[in-house]
Amino acid sequence: MIVRQFISWVRTAPAGERAEATRALARAWLISDLSEDDRAAAEGALLMLLDDGSPLVRQTMAEVFARSLDAPPAIVQALSVDQASVALPILEHSPLLIDADLVDIVATGNAETQCAIARRAFLPPSIGAAIAEVGHAAATLELIENPDAALAPFSLERIVERHGHLAAIREALLARHDLPSATRLALVAKLSDTLVQFVTARSWLSADRAARMAAEATERSTVNIAARSRGDDMRDLVRHLRATGQLNAGLILRALLSGNLDLFDAALVELTGLPQNRVSALVYDRGASLDALLARAGFPPSTFAAFRVAVEAVHEIGFVGSIEGMTRLRRRMVERVLTQCEMMSSEATEPLLILLRRFSTESAREEARLFCDELAELDAMAPIDDRLIAA
Repeated sequence: MIVRQFISWVRTAPAGERAEATRALARAWLISDLSEDDRAAAEGALLMLLDDGSPLVRQTMAEVFARSLDAPPAIVQALSVDQASVALPILEHSPLLIDADLVDIVATGNAETQCAIARRAFLPPSIGAAIAEVGHAAATLELIENPDAALAPFSLERIVERHGHLAAIREALLARHDLPSATRLALVAKLSDTLVQFVTARSWLSADRAARMAAEATERSTVNIAARSRGDDMRDLVRHLRATGQLNAGLILRALLSGNLDLFDAALVELTGLPQNRVSALVYDRGASLDALLARAGFPPSTFAAFRVAVEAVHEIGFVGSIEGMTRLRRRMVERVLTQCEMMSSEATEPLLILLRRFSTESAREEARLFCDELAELDAMAPIDDRLIAA
């Protein structure tokens, strides 16, 4: 009887009063012990209110039903495809929406509705993949920052392809601990491209100079990322480098002169197609076998001597004891290789000597920076030491 009176009253009541009455009726549906007839009448009234001309009425209903497992499924489904101000609570919280519904709404919805879905708790990979594929940048950022969202590696790669040029998305991705090394490197490439376009558009640098500086910075970043990669992650990184044309003699020589034998071995495994244990044995042999391995990898013969001397230097000088150490060129090794190659200088080795001289300058500057940083730290500690001695 009460529900029938409600249906008669609601046709002429003001929008604000209709919204409050709708809230009470929806809550009664969820928590009151209604008779079977009253429950059927209440559901009919709520279905009728889906056609109410005021979004405030439908929004109130969505707020009440958003988190409930006991909400009427037909009403929740209708509210989920309503205008954004009505649908958002349902899209973000309702446990009654299935993955297929959400994927369809991602494909057809606007940025607001995509953002609401991206914020859902325990978001499965299928929906994350849909947002990665067609989502607006704002929704993609919500997805990355959602700690409950399960993102497959291919979804992360797609996000980089579509939105990697946006600083906010780059920063959010780089903050993730599960970001594959290959994807991290792709982000570095996006950043390099953005910076090159920025400085050349303002005529701060010529296009050639900017591209060269970006390539050098990308090489350093590659070695840095590789120093933190292991196992399958390293193999995927090397495959990415080969697919993008970055797995060349210069990059691999930089890795070796930084003491990163893992990247050196992984690169040779990828380029030669030989198993890891076979490559390691040939590298340790350091003689003609190493030359044959380098030839099979496709390196020019003019680089063989540099690689031989570098491998000998790694074994004689010793391995680096920290990840940070494997991200920088080791000056002593670089100068040793440069000296040996200068003694065998020819027209064919001139490009190699140019590269090694650049490495030599870079390693000297890096060593000087580290030395100055250590002196600054000692100076900062000195007053504390004096006070302790006086005490």
